[in-house]
Parts: sequence; C-alpha cells; structure tokens
Amino acid sequence: MCEYLDALSPAAEMIGACNTVTVGEDGKLTGHNTDGVGFVRNLHEHGIEVKGKRLVVLGAGGAATAICVQAALDGAAEIAIFNRGQGDFFPNGQRTVEKLRQAVPACKASITPLEDKDALARAVADCDILVNATRVGMKPLDGETLIDPALFRPELVVADTVYNPRETRMIQEAKAAGDEETFAAKMAESNEIRKQAYAKLHHDMQHFVNEASVEQLTQIKEAIAASAARAQQAGIDAIEVHGDRLVGSLCSAILNKRTDEYGGSFENRVRYALEVVAAIKEAAPQLMVEYKLPVIMENPDGTPRGKGGLQPDEACEFAKLLEGAGIDMIQVAQANHTGNMGDTIPPMGAMPYNWTLPVAERVKALVSVPVATVGRVVSVEAGEKILEDGLADIVAYGRSLMCDPDIALKAATGEPIRECLNCNKGCVDAIQNRKYISCVLNAENGDEATIAIKPGEGDKKIAVVGGGIAGLEAARVAAKRGYDVTVYEASDHLGGQIVLAAAPPRKDEIMRSVEYYEKILPGLGVKVELNHVATAEDLNAADAAIVAVGAHDVVIPVPGADSKKVVSSWDVLAGKVELSGRVAVIGGGLVGTETAEYLLQHGCEVAIVEMLDKIAAGESETILPLIMSDFAEHNVEQHVKTRLTAITDEGVEAVRTAEDGAEEPVKIACDYVVMAVGSKANAFDLDGVTVPVTCVGDCSGERTADIASAIRTAYHAANEL
Repeated sequence: MCEYLDALSPAAEMIGACNTVTVGEDGKLTGHNTDGVGFVRNLHEHGIEVKGKRLVVLGAGGAATAICVQAALDGAAEIAIFNRGQGDFFPNGQRTVEKLRQAVPACKASITPLEDKDALARAVADCDILVNATRVGMKPLDGETLIDPALFRPELVVADTVYNPRETRMIQEAKAAGDEETFAAKMAESNEIRKQAYAKLHHDMQHFVNEASVEQLTQIKEAIAASAARAQQAGIDAIEVHGDRLVGSLCSAILNKRTDEYGGSFENRVRYALEVVAAIKEAAPQLMVEYKLPVIMENPDGTPRGKGGLQPDEACEFAKLLEGAGIDMIQVAQANHTGNMGDTIPPMGAMPYNWTLPVAERVKALVSVPVATVGRVVSVEAGEKILEDGLADIVAYGRSLMCDPDIALKAATGEPIRECLNCNKGCVDAIQNRKYISCVLNAENGDEATIAIKPGEGDKKIAVVGGGIAGLEAARVAAKRGYDVTVYEASDHLGGQIVLAAAPPRKDEIMRSVEYYEKILPGLGVKVELNHVATAEDLNAADAAIVAVGAHDVVIPVPGADSKKVVSSWDVLAGKVELSGRVAVIGGGLVGTETAEYLLQHGCEVAIVEMLDKIAAGESETILPLIMSDFAEHNVEQHVKTRLTAITDEGVEAVRTAEDGAEEPVKIACDYVVMAVGSKANAFDLDGVTVPVTCVGDCSGERTADIASAIRTAYHAANEL
C-alpha cells in the first residue's frame, strides 16, 4: 500500500476531482475524468472489469498515473503506457512503470514513446481496454491519424476524455467517400465541442460547480473518503482537505450559482464541505485532518483577490463549523481560481508579507484547534514573531522549503537559511506551465537523491574570480567541501547583476540571494577581497580556479548608436545616469521591460521597440500581468515586430513587419534611447595561468545565463573540484 501511495503521489491533486463514464450509442465508453481511481471504479460500475485485462493508456500525467495504479491493484494483466517521448510527463510515466513493477509485479507494465506508431498500433490491436488520459485526446500526431479507426473493433472498450470513436469513424468515412460537406460539418461540430469544453475548464471551477449533479457530488465525496481510508491503512498520520478546490468553489458566493441544497445561503454553500469532512472522519477515524480554509482576501487597491473561497466574515463562521465537525487543524490561506496562480502564490512585491495573517488571527480567536498561517512569511524571524505574538499557532511554508528544505534544522543550529525570493520562476511558473518544478536558487532541488555536495579531496586552495551570484555559489560549495576559498571581486560590492535586477519596481527582494552569501561565507572561512582585479599570480597561488566574471551589455550597431542620447539599460538601473522626458527602450525582453518600469517610476514617458511579436516573452506568467497593468496605467507604447534601423537627433527610426510580411517604416520621437538588447560573456585573460580553470555563469558559454543556470553551473563546477 505504501508503494501505491508513492506511485500515486504525482496525482495527489487529482484525487476527488470530477469524473464520469458514459456509454455511447455504439456501446463504447466515453469518459471525462480527472480522478483515475474513480475512473476505474466507474468502469466496474458499467460492467467493465480490468482484472486479467490488457490496457493501453495514452498519457502519463496525474490522471494516467492514478488509472494505471488502480487498474494494477484491481488485477490488470498488462498496462502499456504511451506518451510523447519529449513530453514533460514521460519521466513521470517511467516512474509509474517502475513503481508498478515493484508494487504489483504480477502486472506487466511498460512505457513507449507515442511517436512509435507501429508499437502503438500493435498494442491497441492486442489490448482489451484503451484509455485516453491526456488533455488533448486521441488527436492527429504530426498530421497523421494517431490510431487507425480500423483498430476500434467491436469488443474493444474505449474510455476517452474527448474522443468519440463513433464520430471519428463517421468523419473518416465521409472524408474517404469524398463527402466534403459532411466531413466539414462533423469537423466543425467536433471543434466546437472541444472549444466549449476547454473554455469551461480554462480558468476556474464555476462550470463544474454549477453543472455537477448531486449524484456526481456524492460519488466524489465517497471517492475522497475512500482515499482517506487508504491513507489510514497505509499508515499515514495526517491528511489535508484542500478546501481551495471543489469544496472551496462550492463554498464561494462568487462561483456557486446553484439553486439546490448546495447553493444560495451560507449554510447551503458550506454543506458539501462539511459532508466531505464527515465522510472522511467516518472512513478514517484515526487520521488527523487539517482543513485548508481558502479566504477571498483584498488586493492593495481594495478589490477582492480570489474566487474559490469565502469572504473573511463567512470564513470565520465556517471555521467554527469545521471545529464542530471534528477538524483537528485549520490553515487559513488565499482563495484561488482566477486563472493566474500568482493570485494565490504572489510574486515578490505583489502583496505585503503574510497578507493572510489578519484573517488567521481572527480565526484563532474563535476556535480552540491549532490555526496555521501561510503566505510570504519569508524569514524565520518573521515566523517566530507571529508565534510569540499569539497571532497563529503554526507557520506554514511552501516555496521557502523548496529554496531551503533544511529551514527547521538550520533554525535550531543557527546556520544561515537560504531565503525564498518569491520570484515564482522555478516553482509556480513550472506548475502553471506543466514543467519540472525546481527553485532557481537551489541546485539540488528536485534531484536530492542524486545531487549533493561531495566531501573534499584533500586540502585545496580555490580561487573564485567574480563576486556575482555564480561566483558566490561556487565559493559556498567549495568551502562546504572543506576547501580554502578566496573570492576576488573587482568592484566594491558583491552581487554582480543581481544589484541591477533589484532596481526595478517590486524587485528589491531579489537581494536576499546576495544577503544569504554575505551571511554564510564568513562562517565557512571564505575570504572575500573587494576592489581586487584577479591576476595570474592570484590564480596560480591556488590549486584550481573558478572564473565567474559575468557579462556586459551590448549595443546594436546602427547609425547614431554612438550618440550622447544613447545610454545603457545597465547604467540606468545602476543609477549612473538620470533620464527625463520621453525615452525609447530598445529591446522588450526581461531587462527592457524592467528598465521601462524603472523609468516610469522616475517620471519618464516610455516607448518599447521589440523585434519579436510579444513584449517580455520570457517573463513569469505570474509577474507579467503586473507589468502590463503598469504599462497600461502609464500609456507605454509597445512597438512589436519592429526592428531598429537608426538613431537620429529626433528619435529612432525602425521598420515594422506587418501581418502580410510587408515592412513599413516607423519613426518614434524621443529624448533618450536606452539599449536593452542583451548581453555578451566577458572574457578573462588566462595568459600565464597554470592551474585548472572552470568558467561558470554568464561567462561560461556563448549565451548568457539566467539566475538558475548561473547557480547550477557554479554548484556543479565547485562540486567537481
């Protein structure tokens, strides 16, 4: 059972979500699922047994994992998973197969790239049940039909989220017969159904909350209770009811528009949540149950923040009902379901530190069970203050534990803690984009089983050239290995480009990354020499050297680029130049957009010139709305698909590419031109250097690095010395 829960963990968020399986006119099953366990249960309810059967499962995400594990536990003879080989979920599928082989060796499990069409065809031809557990359905791959309709024989059970085999056969037959009218009509109908389904699922739970039948809600409640029972059976001590999902949306006066016993009044809206708690307590009476209580908080401008939860007054009343229902702990948190995870997990500068605390304090005064607060409690000192003041009983950490999983241990020993930046780059953005989750500051995060700081190999002296983020991380890792480390920094301060990155609005918190090294390096015995340009003699006095001399900004070589009105974005952010009036920022990437915001803050009018079709294409999706709101408020001109050609006394000249590919001239009047068109690695003179040298960070390759790459190249270089 423990292996089962371990294999299911990637799908934990899926458990208890909606699922239905219906039988089509041709006797085939069409399923709509995000709960794999309930999906398999519904197969049983429709007389489809998986015991002894061969399954082909398309997809390797959370739902697919749950389906595979439950099917294996129910006695499936063989499970063949197919997922795109280059897809984000293929590694997840490999882990699922590994776990299945360990936990249920009687079930033959395998995973194959979806691109291997011959293997897929053979598997479908031999299987008893075909399950699509992807978000996109059995759609064409590379312009070809993914599965030959001829393989959909009468005895094959097809369970699919968005695919209807009968409709597909009709479409294929119409196309083969040259009936373009029927073919076009059916394709249009199919596309419209898919479009409507995606529109409903895009942002929030409102459609499901209002359309789900009482029977479906009952099935979900029973599935949640069954999950709790399995957790108790597996030896789990505590579970959390994630009140921000279905139950929170039903509680919400914003999302819940039902007219039955689960909608309308406060009592009706919280009814289902209390029923879920009661079902859990009955099914797993020994479990400690925490309830995450989502609250619709207030933005700095006074507007409501979040949808899937309760207003503060109702949340306080609900907390008392939860205690009466037997909940052991309440976590007061931000409500979600706005379409942007940044509303729930805000990036740096978007919300005050621990903005949910006032409501947690109110709840604590009303109940006797422990109350937790969560959200931008960045430092241990801030958390201790909350506890000392009696405002909450527990401080919950999320992103901070990805940044430094040893917070508790270090708080006890006094070792400096690597504090979260709340940048959302490696964590929240990754969740929202279905990518690998990892903190930008923690090179071990997500790979703890295979990556760790190695013991040193004897006594060594290490010279680190450059006191930017890469050099500082290299120094930390080398010193942790027991080496004698000296950092040579040419300027009078540490931090490198991080200092520039901290200048724009809302970005000052990024300096926590530098402050961490300023705290930890002295305790590790690292010597830091500022205003020291490293020489060959300095490096040769060590056993090895790590060079982290960063990069420099570049200028587009167009006529007029040497004009006095042209300045560097780095000089602007460093405060070396002060601009006024109308400014044209050349380059709409991360540096360009942040420089534009900085200039707006200092009273300038700004126009941005960007060659791509989008401003800030690489920016965090949780931060981008803040930038665009700022631009809209200050009427920032955004000239996309526009290439700079010259700089004149009047302003800049450029060429814009129209939708039809034609180029048209553009003139933008301005007083100053700011170049923000990227950077180029700095070279380091290795003449006379006789010791091994490794370059890390921005100077390590042709393309300059982001903070995550800088940290990781430095970590691994120092760990191999």
